[in-house]
Amino acid sequence: MRLLLVEDEAKLNFSIKKGLEQKGYAVDSAFDGEEGELFAKNQDYDLVILDILLPKKDGLTVCTDLRHAGVHVPILFLTAKDALEDKVVGLDSGADDYLIKPFAFTELLARVRALLRRPKTVLPAVLKSHELTLDTAAQTVQIGRSEVSLTRREFQLLEYFLRNKNTVLTREQILDHVWDMAADTFSNTVDAHVKNLRKKLKGAYAGYLQTVRGMGYRYTD
Repeated sequence: MRLLLVEDEAKLNFSIKKGLEQKGYAVDSAFDGEEGELFAKNQDYDLVILDILLPKKDGLTVCTDLRHAGVHVPILFLTAKDALEDKVVGLDSGADDYLIKPFAFTELLARVRALLRRPKTVLPAVLKSHELTLDTAAQTVQIGRSEVSLTRREFQLLEYFLRNKNTVLTREQILDHVWDMAADTFSNTVDAHVKNLRKKLKGAYAGYLQTVRGMGYRYTD
């Protein structure tokens, strides 16, 4: 899952981004409303976490403008305003949820997970391919009873393949969904990670991850 975090407090932005990345999400950061809106309109995100009191353009206006532009990604507002009327205004602007500062990271994480379960098609927490099981909540991968040790990036890559079985995914699509914009990537980044993932999956499961010449990769079981 790829998330956008729009929060102008640098320390809080870094803390939230780091926590979400440790839970397996790819996270892009923006520090003002104009930058956040530009990212949201030009990148494919699964969720936007949006502060309301932002420089250059406030979160309410950003949310309203995104909805008018046809951007329907789930939006979670962060704000210090706790009055009921403020919450109503926020939700009426097109947001999907509202979290009041200060908050515990565990609550933010629960809200994120809840919103990611809301899309047009519900995203399962556990993905399977024969005896291979990937648990997004526990961050584990098993083949039968044996656990497969993956890096965070390999886990995200496998999750993206399993969520898009039998679909050819270009290298550009994979980079957009598994890596954030701040990541150092090279022309062979995707190929190198797919190669390592195949080595760890071994056997039939490595074979399910097919190279589609001139296009990209496809997971077919």
